[in-house]
Amino acid sequence: MNSYQNILVEKSNQLAYIIINLPEQRNPLSKETLGEMKEALERLKNDKETNCIIFTGQGDKSFAAGADISQLKNRGPLDVFTPNGMQEVYDYIEAYDKPTIAMINGFALGGGCELAMACDIRIASENAKFGLPELNLGIIPSAGGTQRMARLIGKGKAIDLILTGRIITAEEAEKIGLVSEFVPQDQLKKTVEKTAAQILAKGPLAVKLAKMAIHAGFDADMKTGLLIEKLAQAVLFSTDDKNEGTSAFLEKRSPEFISK
Repeated sequence: MNSYQNILVEKSNQLAYIIINLPEQRNPLSKETLGEMKEALERLKNDKETNCIIFTGQGDKSFAAGADISQLKNRGPLDVFTPNGMQEVYDYIEAYDKPTIAMINGFALGGGCELAMACDIRIASENAKFGLPELNLGIIPSAGGTQRMARLIGKGKAIDLILTGRIITAEEAEKIGLVSEFVPQDQLKKTVEKTAAQILAKGPLAVKLAKMAIHAGFDADMKTGLLIEKLAQAVLFSTDDKNEGTSAFLEKRSPEFISK
């Protein structure tokens, strides 16, 4: 799993860490790095020993500093439609079957901030910084930034941050709902692993269908969203995991789920 040039993949206790491994450059997101991330995710999808993916950056200064500007400078209008671009990779991460956590250990700017927003949960160290400064380059955040940020923190605040390009602290990011929490740097990994353990204790199929229902229902009207929720629940009612979960509760023991 570590035969990559720009990332590392480390596995431990049902977790797989995808680590952007270019700390001297503040972990930029080149097309090569994105390709390696997508390849690693494809390989981990069918890995029965891995049930949660954690994204982070090497070092303690940068989670991901954004797109590789030297590559960006040479792109033309039709390049935005190239398969497996940043937007498509992040869509893949958002829809990924297994839960994902962004462990934000420093700067998360531009494409780095968009990567974090594509993950299910975002947990930051107190030294983390967030921003979408693309307008400084005469372009817009186009890896989901204009859409995910507005949905996460509200349209008004998203317009403020995108139009000004302002960089915000982890504390402000937590206040506006961009991250779930921020913690001291030396507590970041422990906090992320605690959150992952809470998720992994749940029924795996329930986790998968909860993600699906939230994402599919969010942009639909309430009636459609509730129908999606009901259909997901109907599937879960037919599973051994539902029987195990309810039995374990009544018997005051920990459940042993079998679905993946």
